[in-house]
Amino acid sequence: MSFANSHEIITNQDGLNEHLDEIVEKHIKHVFQKPYQQHSIDGFKAVETQIAQVNKPVIFDSCCGVGDSTINLAKLYPDHFVIGMDKSGHRLNKNEAYEQHGVDNFMLLRTDLNDFWRLALDAELKIEKHYILYPNPWPKAKHIQRRWHGSAVFPTIVALGGELEMRSNWRLYLDEFSQALSLMGKNSDVSEFTPESSITPFERKYQASGQALFKLTAKL
Repeated sequence: MSFANSHEIITNQDGLNEHLDEIVEKHIKHVFQKPYQQHSIDGFKAVETQIAQVNKPVIFDSCCGVGDSTINLAKLYPDHFVIGMDKSGHRLNKNEAYEQHGVDNFMLLRTDLNDFWRLALDAELKIEKHYILYPNPWPKAKHIQRRWHGSAVFPTIVALGGELEMRSNWRLYLDEFSQALSLMGKNSDVSEFTPESSITPFERKYQASGQALFKLTAKL
């Protein structure tokens, strides 16, 4: 990844998406019933087995990319078990050799989060913390439903509970997520921040490019 050359996000929105409330309220009223893919079910069973073996509080690191954030979170929370999840097996395979990182309280999983989050909720899996770091912003207004807060799985993210932390270099994404949370009766805080140490390649790249970083925190 090249550094100090990250472009600012360009959007055709002037503020919160005009259809945000309508979309979120629709998803709240209608349960997401897309059938699970078999590989998602198999992957979740593997996670359940690992969780039972380690017997530690669980942290989700969703959209973890190459898994750098997962490893850094595992170092930060040695008494927890961190599950890094991404849809790209190619990215995750770069960090398969766990022993080289000096920690073993984590696992990386290729999965469809639309399935995995619902499977976790169905299984009443308890999570202590949930990180969603630098998700794809989908900045065009017409792509609002590709953002997590505009997707059908959004109510599941909320129902999973735990302490949620999201980070982005586009504040509007987090402001929209905060508004979506409020529609479900959840309070959140969005603020600019400077991380003491970057935990993802994207975070390092955005900082090197001089971009402001923002985070959302919420107790779900």
